Amino acid sequence: MFIGYMRVSKTDGSQTTDPQRDALLATGVEADRIYQDLASGSQDDRPGLEAALNALREGDTLVVWKLDRLGRNLRHLVNTVHDLTSRGIGFKVVTGQGASIDTTTPAGKLVFGIFAALAEFERELISERTKAGLASARARGRVGGAPYKMTAAKLRLAMAAMGKPETVVGELCKELGTTRQTLYRHVAPDGTLRADGRRLLEPGGTSRSSTSSK
Repeated sequence: MFIGYMRVSKTDGSQTTDPQRDALLATGVEADRIYQDLASGSQDDRPGLEAALNALREGDTLVVWKLDRLGRNLRHLVNTVHDLTSRGIGFKVVTGQGASIDTTTPAGKLVFGIFAALAEFERELISERTKAGLASARARGRVGGAPYKMTAAKLRLAMAAMGKPETVVGELCKELGTTRQTLYRHVAPDGTLRADGRRLLEPGGTSRSSTSSK
């Protein structure tokens, strides 16, 4: 059975779900099996998506219009689809750059595997850049005194690390050059974003300095 999900970012009526709904219906999704959200993809609270995921059963397929309708970012997208796969549920994209993704077919699985590899590559790049930046700062004598800021690069590394049981928070803070207070203000212990973290990752977002040095 097909379950459809659609999303628009604005609630002021300037965006419509009609193109998404038409595409989902044409794919074979029944009208009463389409779930929707009127919210930014960066928001954690998406009741429509949660309802769609809860409605899916083994053998079903989640269908979206475009790839960006589902994921907040590449990491979230990959994790969501991996969770679906582990439940025996397929994932299909109707159009756009991800239109070749259909995890119910061998070719579609291969394409999504490439996306997963890119997500891992992105995480490694962020880690390397963060470490290089911290080493450069230390070489210039920045080892305390002035408050440190959380940056987008540090935040993404923290998100990847916090969800892992082997992560030692004290060591992570030391590596990032920030305080526990600053870290927990931006990201929760399970790696999900908090309000300050979401603001930082928005276009043009900035972070408040921590109240004390590390």
